Amino acid sequence: RMALDERQKVLRRVASLIRENAEELAYLECLNSGIPMRHLANGQIPRAAQNFDFFAEFIGQGAGQVYSQDHRYLTLVTREPIGVAALIGPWNAPLALTSMKIAGCIAFGNCCVAKPAEQTPLAVARLMELIRDAGVPPGVVNMVNGRGIVSGDALVRHDGVDLVSFTGGTGTGRSIMTRAGAGLKPCSMELGGKSANIVFASADLERALDGALLGIFSNNGQQCLAGSRILVERAIAEEFIAAFVERTKKLKIGDPMDPRTEIGPLAFRGHLERVLSYVGVAKTDGAKLLVGGEAARGFDRGAFMQPTAVLAPNNNARICQEEIFGPFATFLTFDGFDEAITMANASRFGLVSYVWSQDMMTALKASRVIRSGVV
Repeated sequence: RMALDERQKVLRRVASLIRENAEELAYLECLNSGIPMRHLANGQIPRAAQNFDFFAEFIGQGAGQVYSQDHRYLTLVTREPIGVAALIGPWNAPLALTSMKIAGCIAFGNCCVAKPAEQTPLAVARLMELIRDAGVPPGVVNMVNGRGIVSGDALVRHDGVDLVSFTGGTGTGRSIMTRAGAGLKPCSMELGGKSANIVFASADLERALDGALLGIFSNNGQQCLAGSRILVERAIAEEFIAAFVERTKKLKIGDPMDPRTEIGPLAFRGHLERVLSYVGVAKTDGAKLLVGGEAARGFDRGAFMQPTAVLAPNNNARICQEEIFGPFATFLTFDGFDEAITMANASRFGLVSYVWSQDMMTALKASRVIRSGVV
């Protein structure tokens, strides 16, 4: 019930406090997740602050609707808060993505219970203190810890929860939606991806190469929107793949606290073992290992992995159809526009796709026929 201008002030104050404490938040996030400090300082921490600024601005543009199609009535439609939201965050970008959920939730007058991933709660816990200091009333934003199968499940099933938001794996999302559906609770989900990154011969190859490397190796490869299937037109494939491999070999792997580090450790040991297991899967699929394929050498501790790329025999291979969620790129080659689109759409995922071309008609046509939420 807080007045809109007062709510905006509080949201902007949260954003200011995040910026004032950016170094500490980045340290906690890096310590907890292994995400390189340079990525946090330039991307995820500023993004967390922007989330609160964005929603502070957005709610100032809110409007209802009036319908007059029946001359006997004037129908007014206004928007009301839903109530209490369960916000379940991921471990690959804990602060950036959990803060987005919180900011969007409280901006519209709702309350929430946030549950960060059990592997990465530290920076989110510090955010709770900043939210309190910014003047968010007690009880509006709450945090619980614990494993998804225990705390997360209890939260989703709780009668006091009116809405569920989850970012994470597709299998977990399906399970959460099933449980929420039993309580007739609407869900907001951002789940897995196996995104096609299509490089046409008409692309600016240097920019496409930069984009392909960023798309699969940033955030240690642990991002749902990673361009993990790199589709390259055959006419340029040999040149492009060779350049990609050469650049990959030069990536600096190391201490994520070091601002020069480009690839840090994966989030936890079990995940490293899972990602490495796909090297064996690739060989079984008949793929050619181009670079990497092992745990990174020279580290006594930490889940470090060499950035890896393989050339797949076809799009039906498991490495092209299953989300690996690590620094693991899969290359495919294609002949012509139609084959590229058919290949891109031959996936059970549909989160994001990327198109590299300097021909506007190619780009626009691709954006219409690729089946994904964002191109």
